[in-house]
Amino acid sequence: MKDSHGAIIKGDASQRQISLVFTGDEFREGLQPIAEVLERTKVKGSFFVTGRFLEDGKSARLLKKLYDKGHLIGPHSDRHLLYAPWEDRDSLLVTKAEFRQDLQDNLLKLSKIGIADVKEFIAPYEWYNQTIADWTSELGLTLYNFTPGLRTPADYTYPQMGKKYLSSEAIIRQLLDFEERNSLNGHIVLIHLGTDPRRTDKLFNQLERLIDLLKNKNYKFVPLNEF
Repeated sequence: MKDSHGAIIKGDASQRQISLVFTGDEFREGLQPIAEVLERTKVKGSFFVTGRFLEDGKSARLLKKLYDKGHLIGPHSDRHLLYAPWEDRDSLLVTKAEFRQDLQDNLLKLSKIGIADVKEFIAPYEWYNQTIADWTSELGLTLYNFTPGLRTPADYTYPQMGKKYLSSEAIIRQLLDFEERNSLNGHIVLIHLGTDPRRTDKLFNQLERLIDLLKNKNYKFVPLNEF
């Protein structure tokens, strides 16, 4: 299923499947613990990272290991550009040339660590419009985003943000309440690979609990390219 801005936001709603997606830019402290949880639980995930994320050699090497084990690794913009104003999504803050160069720089950095044949892309800030989706397609990639309705992407918030802040417990409770009302069939669930240090209550530290809870509800986890 595509949204009105051109991104795929949901898989087959008739299947009891969930795709776990992890995005990362400047913060990356969750990569190692997330990789360990996925290994223990035998779950495959999809990781989308910026060029800045790849500047850390240890993280780049771990991503390559995850890629070799069958996890999906893809681009998230080289410089984590904001493509469109928050208040006017249909306009643009980048030219087509800037968009293409930035994304190609990101793909080149992935290829240098041995990650090639990439087909999937998640836009920085998960914010885009139809023009961005069209430009993505011209580069041979498909634009994805998380399924609306879940609050897991709010794991970037921290207490100093006031009413915007959501604790990990509140995020998980919202997800389980949503699942009871709607099911999570075909849903794309996004968690950040790292967050501002002012957030000490990291959602990725609850990942194993979240996977166990959903496995007990008979959900299967698959990467985006198997959705």
